[in-house]
Amino acid sequence: MAREIDEAWISEAIERHRRVEQLRGDYDRAVESHQVSVHSPDDSIEVTVTASGRITDIQIHGGLHHRQPVEFARELQATVTNATDAARWAREKLHDEIFGELRSLGEA
Repeated sequence: MAREIDEAWISEAIERHRRVEQLRGDYDRAVESHQVSVHSPDDSIEVTVTASGRITDIQIHGGLHHRQPVEFARELQATVTNATDAARWAREKLHDEIFGELRSLGEA
């Protein structure tokens, strides 16, 4: 039993695969380059992360002489945790922006 090959379907599948790979590369680059900053409640600590979650900078605003080490460590940890959450949010937003285009390709 011979089957016919639908060349148009195959060409469309190959083109869609290429487009997915291109979008994946765009997403990977965006995740590494997009940065978000998070501040402690009193604005004394600022943590900057990429959307991938890599910490790129930590800024301490003001002096540390008035702070207890345990208090400062707790606040720094909380700010880093919030930065991790912000990175996850940024990844999700970038994913929706970049791959939302893919969904529209399926509708065309």
